[in-house]
Amino acid sequence: MTMVTEFLLLGFQGGQILRIFMFCLLLVVYCETVCGNLLIITLVSTTRNLHTPMYFFISQLSVSDILLITDIVPNLLYILLNNGASISFNNCFTQLYLFGVSEIFECFLLTVMSYDRYVAICNPLRYTSIMTSEYCVILVFICWAVSFALVLIYVVTTSTLRFCKPNILDHFFCDYIPLLENSCSDTLIVKIEVGFVSIPVVIMPIIIIIASYTNIIVTILRIPSSSGRQKTFSTCSSHLIVVSIYYWTLFSVYVVPTKGLSSNTNKVLSLLYTMFTPVINPFIYSLRNKDIMKALKLFFLRGNKMIDFD
Repeated sequence: MTMVTEFLLLGFQGGQILRIFMFCLLLVVYCETVCGNLLIITLVSTTRNLHTPMYFFISQLSVSDILLITDIVPNLLYILLNNGASISFNNCFTQLYLFGVSEIFECFLLTVMSYDRYVAICNPLRYTSIMTSEYCVILVFICWAVSFALVLIYVVTTSTLRFCKPNILDHFFCDYIPLLENSCSDTLIVKIEVGFVSIPVVIMPIIIIIASYTNIIVTILRIPSSSGRQKTFSTCSSHLIVVSIYYWTLFSVYVVPTKGLSSNTNKVLSLLYTMFTPVINPFIYSLRNKDIMKALKLFFLRGNKMIDFD
């Protein structure tokens, strides 16, 4: 019973050409994702017209996306270069913890954003008095604090399990399922804890989001003009797209049975789950949003003027 001090992450096994191609592709995607989300954070913080609850929540979503992709991709790039790499026990569970925090926070934040859209559309006269800047900061702080606390419940318990040798994880990061498959201990307690955590993290947010959008749709259908209905729905369409993509990828990895799938297929699904939403979010909230596009043009215009002045 030798104590495991590190794990070997296999990553994506394949020829050198395939791994180099994936390395270059993921490096470009990582740089684009970080730059895109940093740009949104900069625009929201420096543009007065974007100092509203919705854009404040979008900037926090960008923070979460940067945390998620930075937790996974740099180590994945190293794994691709070396056709597998070891990760220490502590670093493995730190990666698992930060991954869990960012994912749980996004669940909570998407729920808060659906409530924000519900108040804006269903109770517009009281919107400014309800969604004050102080209230929004408190909501985001609670989302972060609860996320950091809830992840500890199952990460600490998982770290106390005994792990078998060879300590090989057929994955590209330290995820919950591969760690349990590598454990020699009884994992029932951990699975019960994850089931307990999933109630406030997945089930309750989905119920709140469905309830919010049911009321939103009913309110929109009561608007007499078609142009009014279209204009009102456009204010929440971006959020609805992000929610759909996020929960589709989440359920495809952790809910839909994957026993019949190959390990590479499971890893591709996990890659979509960890990278697709952070990549696509800046495009959804910028290309489909006139305020963001206007702020983006002003941002580059100010930059060009500063260069000309110099």
